[in-house]
Amino acid sequence: MLSSKMQEALNKQINAEIYSAYLYWSMSAYFESINLPGHVTWMYAQAQEEFYHARRIYNFIAERTGRVRLAAIEEPAFEWKSPEAVFAAALEHERLVTSLINDLVTLAREEKDYATDTFLQWFVNEQVEEESTADKILQKQKLVSGDGAGLFVLDQELAVRPFVLMLTEQALAAGGAA
Repeated sequence: MLSSKMQEALNKQINAEIYSAYLYWSMSAYFESINLPGHVTWMYAQAQEEFYHARRIYNFIAERTGRVRLAAIEEPAFEWKSPEAVFAAALEHERLVTSLINDLVTLAREEKDYATDTFLQWFVNEQVEEESTADKILQKQKLVSGDGAGLFVLDQELAVRPFVLMLTEQALAAGGAA
């Protein structure tokens, strides 16, 4: 059973994950507006992944006989100066999410909630990957800054990153990974 404090914190993380999806959708829409379809594909897949993260937490709360409480989602940013600025914002956002996950781990350990601590380790590892990926793309954006041909090649590279969630609800409820 989850403590009320842990349940509240996990519910806030669901909100943060859904906000992340909204942010990446907004970034996808920005890329749509400047005709970078590979960037659109990458950001859309990232948004889908964030919804998956929210669902994992949702299922965990339910499994621990907690109550999911959904809250309003803040409006995400809408404009950026460049593709590079978008990925700088994405990296900054992933670092924020990492700090939120770390805070959840700290709380779980303070409360001696070892089941939640164990559950959260997947997210700890996921955030290492999220930050690394955003940083690598940001570094590539910096390399091609102002170079249309380079941006075209990078756009084609980003287009091959699909996010395919083929899990059934039963597998997802059991904590299945993508």
